[in-house]
Amino acid sequence: MRTQRTHLATPDARLGSARIASVDALRGFSLLGILVVNIAFLASGYRMAGLPEPAFDSSLDWGVRWVVTMFLENKFYLLFSFLFGYSFTLQADSAARREQPFVPMFLRRLAGLLLLGLAHAVLLFPGDILTTYAAVGLALLIFRRITPRTAVRLAVALTLLLALGFVLLAVLATAGTDMAGTVTDGSAEAARSDAALGGGFWEIVSEHVRKLSLIIVLRVLFQGPAVLAACLIGLAVGKLGALRDPSAHTATLRGLQWTGFTAGLAGAFCYTLSAWTDAVHKFWGEAVDLVTAPLLAAAYGATFLRLLPYLPRAGRALAVPGRMALSNYLAQSLICALIFTGYGLALVDRVSPAAEVVLALGIFAAQIAYSHWWLRRHRYGPVEWLLRRLTYWRQIYPDDRNGLDRKQ
Repeated sequence: MRTQRTHLATPDARLGSARIASVDALRGFSLLGILVVNIAFLASGYRMAGLPEPAFDSSLDWGVRWVVTMFLENKFYLLFSFLFGYSFTLQADSAARREQPFVPMFLRRLAGLLLLGLAHAVLLFPGDILTTYAAVGLALLIFRRITPRTAVRLAVALTLLLALGFVLLAVLATAGTDMAGTVTDGSAEAARSDAALGGGFWEIVSEHVRKLSLIIVLRVLFQGPAVLAACLIGLAVGKLGALRDPSAHTATLRGLQWTGFTAGLAGAFCYTLSAWTDAVHKFWGEAVDLVTAPLLAAAYGATFLRLLPYLPRAGRALAVPGRMALSNYLAQSLICALIFTGYGLALVDRVSPAAEVVLALGIFAAQIAYSHWWLRRHRYGPVEWLLRRLTYWRQIYPDDRNGLDRKQ
């Protein structure tokens, strides 16, 4: 048991604690899933409008859409959000050990996330989640002293309320209220978006700002509470310190697998059936998915943690990009923007769903190699370093003075 714990944690003398390698690996795993989902939205105005790309209608194209929608969509951002909540507890513990005021430091960190998120949304991808984390982080500060049991109960209540909201939307749409526009309207919106994304810098930025204005209500009313619910679960797990030794919680992980894969996959199937239909069925599907996607995400996380001791090389490979996940998340959007928009090749709506998945895997493989190269020379990723400087402000440590915390 002593050896296994050493395998799961690597020392970081400057943090005054052990860095949990399983958390970094799980973060890297989540980052890969997010890229495979997001690349379709980065590559096509039709996907952003909730429609399949009309140029790709083969059986293979639909098969890939179904697989990504059922097994990946709305699952991995929840895992990432869970880890945001978990990391919140690690940062609070670190501040307490250093006898430093945590709240002002974390507020500066949230301000940095907000600025990065706004720049990301305007310049690269209006589907940015960093701004949501900045807002949700304020809620975590408010709830930071609640018990794990209360955090879980609050997360469940938020999830059920969100699902009830989509049920209400489905009822209103059934009654004849136009909640989402017609397919023709959606196609016109997608074509307009494609034309703008294939244009020059100001056309792209203007399109991103326009999309942000259209989805801001969705973010506030739906995505924000869903992210908060996942963060609260992470907060609860962090307070319990469960991820420091996953092998001590095998029974719990096994229970998450059984529940998550049964109820989660059933819900994902219902969601996928509704994803490419009318607004009424989409709203019902979203309601089901809100309840079951967290279960499937938990099953993925539990399975990953149980397999990790048997796949040490895969774990190490994923942990490295996970250590600089913020830099890699932003880099994914930049690379895709250079491929699909007028910033570069302007291949918007010219790449098939299957090719998008292959491209996503290739990008992530390159990020693994780059992250290895970078972290052999530096302690932090470039954006992590910037966020750290904003967080600690004038409190610079002796070994933080050499550029990007260059290793000696």
